[in-house]
Amino acid sequence: MKPTLEIEYCPQCGWLLRAAYMAQELLTTFQAEVYGVSLIPSEVTGRFQIRTADNIIFDRKREDGFKDIKIIKQLVRDVICPEKNLGHSDRKH
Repeated sequence: MKPTLEIEYCPQCGWLLRAAYMAQELLTTFQAEVYGVSLIPSEVTGRFQIRTADNIIFDRKREDGFKDIKIIKQLVRDVICPEKNLGHSDRKH
């Protein structure tokens, strides 16, 4: 079964557009690997997390800020489909 990615964002911080942009990027990159992406308005001020049911993939507070979408895609890939090549968004080895 394909995972659903959840993006929980703080509406008070005005992060809906950021969450929607990331959802679009993740759906485009992982369309064959995910069931979907859910946007969840958080009741916790300042929260911005990307997760599956089992894993917090990205947490703004833990990472001390936002990361570039390239890094976000790498983090998601490493959890849901480590074998996937991200092309130009992939790490340089």
